[in-house]
Amino acid sequence: MAQDAGWGGGAYGGAYGGSPYGGPPGWGGWVPPPKPGVIPLAPLRLGDVLGGAFSTMGRYWKQLFGMAAVLYGGAALLMATAVAVAYSAVSGHLERVVSLDYDESASSADIVPLVTAGSALALLGIVIMAIVSGLMYAAVPTVLQEAVLGRPIAFAAVWRRAWSRVVPVIGALILTALFAVVPVLLLMAAFVAMIVSLVTMDSGSGAGVAVSLGVVGALITGPLAVWLWIKVCLAPAVVVFERQRPVAALRRSSQLVRGDWWRIFGITLLAGLMAAVAGYVIQMPFSILGLFPGMIGTASLDEDPSAAAVMVAMSGYLIATLLGQMVSQIISTTFPQLVTGLLYVDRRIRTEDLGPVLAEAAGVPAQGPYPPPPYGGGAPRW
Repeated sequence: MAQDAGWGGGAYGGAYGGSPYGGPPGWGGWVPPPKPGVIPLAPLRLGDVLGGAFSTMGRYWKQLFGMAAVLYGGAALLMATAVAVAYSAVSGHLERVVSLDYDESASSADIVPLVTAGSALALLGIVIMAIVSGLMYAAVPTVLQEAVLGRPIAFAAVWRRAWSRVVPVIGALILTALFAVVPVLLLMAAFVAMIVSLVTMDSGSGAGVAVSLGVVGALITGPLAVWLWIKVCLAPAVVVFERQRPVAALRRSSQLVRGDWWRIFGITLLAGLMAAVAGYVIQMPFSILGLFPGMIGTASLDEDPSAAAVMVAMSGYLIATLLGQMVSQIISTTFPQLVTGLLYVDRRIRTEDLGPVLAEAAGVPAQGPYPPPPYGGGAPRW
């Protein structure tokens, strides 16, 4: 593998007379790298990565946002239908539990159906979100693959190609998430121990030790989990671009990230923060607008309203919040994935001389003698 020589080096830089950004056209034989799509086919700077992500969202917004709207909207409707069915099945048990006095305890005949319905809804939600996440993580690289080459792609083609890769993408996402299990479980254990000690008013040494061990354990294992997560963060893109299986995709991601961990970590963190801020800004107006129907609905409630009456009164607020959350989720999911996909392309351009292959696939004429591939063998596949 060729080593990353910075912004002015790399295997592809030589194809354009040295640095891809080293001077004006014609200066010292330098010519600008081709840009058939959203990025120049050369080692990418931070501005190229962010600009390429924004350009892809602007040029392919129908495919990206349409796919996200169909998936998240369909998931919301499916969950709403499931909640309505579950409520119709256990509404009587719920009414009896809610109407109990403080000194009364619910019977098992009421608790068991409620727990069963809640568990079924939780399981259904997990399955739906896994499928939706897998499709989105497959759809975004699918669109990006054509955006880099400047080629159009139809919504039906995005759906077809994303669906064909959804299972290995879900596998890669599950394996990637496993790296964060230990610190998350330790923090959850510390939080539960703290809540239990506060509720029981027990400030004994046992609760304090449990909280301390959980926090210290999370602080120790957290950095390792972050390091491993960055190492494998390109795995979903590898699954789509190279059609690899989940385990092979994790190994391939670790190979591509090698030698450039801090840069990928910084750009990934920046993209996540930008998406989080944008999602919050988008969601806030929906929450504010939802307050008005919520206030009007709750003002008309009786002194002892039923659970169904409360749900109906708050339906306006819930719908506005759900819409805001869905729009926010579309932005906060799409943008970081585009950045991650462009980082994958950048690493392959830097380490495997993928630029000439992309130029040929895009139909861009060669601009100078390309150096032989640094990795040996034939040209890399796109």
